[in-house]
Amino acid sequence: MLLLHGPDVQLLDDALALVTGRLFPDVASAALGREVLDGGEVDARAVVASAMTLPLLGGVRLVVVRHAQALGPQHAEALGAYARDPNPATRLVFLADEALRASRDRRADHWVVQALPAAAIVDLPARQGRELTGWLRQRAAAEGLEVGEEAAKLLIEWVGEDGAVLLGEVRKAALVGGADNRSVGVKEVGAIVGEHRLAGVFELTRAVQRRDLAQALKTLERLLATEEPMRMLVLLTRDLRMAWAVRTLVERGQSPAEIARALRLPPAVAEALGRGDPAALLAKKLRRCWEVEQQVKSSGEPRAELTVLVADLCAER
Repeated sequence: MLLLHGPDVQLLDDALALVTGRLFPDVASAALGREVLDGGEVDARAVVASAMTLPLLGGVRLVVVRHAQALGPQHAEALGAYARDPNPATRLVFLADEALRASRDRRADHWVVQALPAAAIVDLPARQGRELTGWLRQRAAAEGLEVGEEAAKLLIEWVGEDGAVLLGEVRKAALVGGADNRSVGVKEVGAIVGEHRLAGVFELTRAVQRRDLAQALKTLERLLATEEPMRMLVLLTRDLRMAWAVRTLVERGQSPAEIARALRLPPAVAEALGRGDPAALLAKKLRRCWEVEQQVKSSGEPRAELTVLVADLCAER
């Protein structure tokens, strides 16, 4: 029995593929021995009934419950009893595409977590930053695709941090170079993302850095015609965070060359950011981005909040 939970759908799919491959070496046996249920459509009693069913031709059965977080607490005692005395001929796997532990957004552990033994529960990590970049390149390599580091960063910047979506975009980017192409670089990513989108974001962030309010608002309005406001907010926050990190190191006496090596930036970029606003002012602007993010998540109007934010970031304070 196993519960895998976390927001990375691709990691869940990869884990399920690994379990299925180990239990069923050929496709035919998997078709006969695997049953997939949806937590939004069944209850715990139905899950237990399926898990108690014996295999058709001997061997083992694999019962998978996707969206396990949607399982209602009705008949929770049935699952608890089954967990204490499981069917030895069944491998029961729960997959939840969100974290089920107690957190800021969840008062207590999900009841499924409470019903299963601790040894059966796997908390999947939420990969971010360099870890996500490295994972994407390694996961693509498992499919024979070579993804450049800058290309991977660019995809994450534009597509987001959903592993399944990222991998799908890598596959599409590879096809840009032809049916036999196995290499994905910035050029291939740019072809699917759209060079005009990249140029527009660059124009917005540079206008904010120059405090050119008229140009920043004009560019923002153009981008919002096709882009999600939260994506724009993420990109602005990322640039401010990088500028703050550079200025902090400058104020500690580090040279542009040292900063470029430490933050893995082109020397010219490190030097340019090092001449920008003081770290204290950048920290205030960064906090303003976080405030807007919370306001948007608390049902604020994204376009209006983002417009006010850009105006604030361009202000002299």
